[in-house]
Amino acid sequence: MRFTSHMERALAEARAAALRGEVPVGAVVVAPDGRVVAAAGNRTRELSDPTAHAEILAIREACRAAGSERLPGHDLWVTLEPCAMCAAAISAARIGRLYYGAGDKRMGGVEHGARVFRHPQCHHRPQVYDGLGADQARALLRGFFERRR
Repeated sequence: MRFTSHMERALAEARAAALRGEVPVGAVVVAPDGRVVAAAGNRTRELSDPTAHAEILAIREACRAAGSERLPGHDLWVTLEPCAMCAAAISAARIGRLYYGAGDKRMGGVEHGARVFRHPQCHHRPQVYDGLGADQARALLRGFFERRR
């Protein structure tokens, strides 16, 4: 049940991002004790910042809360497979486990595209669990882009 609620929270962040005109991606960072310590949705347009992906914003918030640039033992829940930039940030933050919903064949950096965690230069590889909430995440993305066309 707890795991379901983390993805539901990430999906809520994605829906909020869509309402702001952002690509609907949401992320949640969960501390080792199970508390949600950060949550965010994409804000690249709002902040005029190409790095303002949900994962980056949530990791920044969690690091501030922890008082550290590292988040060992923390989990990251995200609605869409992280891009290469976000995967590198996940590695740098030493996130313990990554859970994501829909795969991203075009821009994904975990199981598609760059496959950041498989590179020998990657110094930290989180455990990765995919497909959680994938149908809901895909539906959000599909609806968002259909409305924009």
